[in-house]
Amino acid sequence: MVRQERALRTRRLILEAAASVFDEFGYEGATIGEVVSRAGVTRGAVYFHFASKRDLAQGVVEEQFAQDGVPERSCKLQEFVDTGMVVAHLMPRDPLLSAGARLSLGQDVFDDIGGGAIPGWIGRMEALLLAAGERGELLPHVVPADTAWLITAAWTGVQIQSQKLSGRADLELRVSGLFQHLMPSIAVPGVLGSLRMGPDRGAQVVAEVAAVRAAEEGAGGADDASGASGASGGGVGGEAPVGAQAGVGVG
Repeated sequence: MVRQERALRTRRLILEAAASVFDEFGYEGATIGEVVSRAGVTRGAVYFHFASKRDLAQGVVEEQFAQDGVPERSCKLQEFVDTGMVVAHLMPRDPLLSAGARLSLGQDVFDDIGGGAIPGWIGRMEALLLAAGERGELLPHVVPADTAWLITAAWTGVQIQSQKLSGRADLELRVSGLFQHLMPSIAVPGVLGSLRMGPDRGAQVVAEVAAVRAAEEGAGGADDASGASGASGGGVGGEAPVGAQAGVGVG
């Protein structure tokens, strides 16, 4: 268990270093040596986790889908909007997302990693639209697969233009504008009026996720303390009370 946790931490450290290198130099300009230097690990550690620079780039692209981001909503179109707004909020702040975008759109790597993150985002958005359709949130003409493709393409175009013109400083504002223009064409009126699509929506959701995670970690710590107290103070035969055994945090 300890070795596995250490290996996961090392892998994450390598991916974060690789993301900063790919984001700065692009795929062709990036080197394993620079990743080794920034991660503070050995070259052997990098190759233990990733067989080549291509595998490392693929790992950076895939890691963005492994991160917590958007809570599940009863309104799937709100979850749909939240997904786009959270990425807009994090893109200038998270090298993994920024590098993923560069790797997905760069001509020097596009064919090598099969479209990068684009197919994953299309699939994620289509799944949310399918769920929204099952809940009666979509207008009758909406085809989820087509809409997911178009909105992902539009979001990508907004990101590129924002990066070129403002260094992504206005990305949240521009993505908010994109949703405010497009959602009336797919959402039924009763749902449309309830959607929160302001420029600060991504920051709000990120803060919500952080608060939930902090509460869960606090509850887990309290349960651990309770279990330790029970084990030292009163279990029969050295065993902790049943209540202490049952108290585990969600994580």
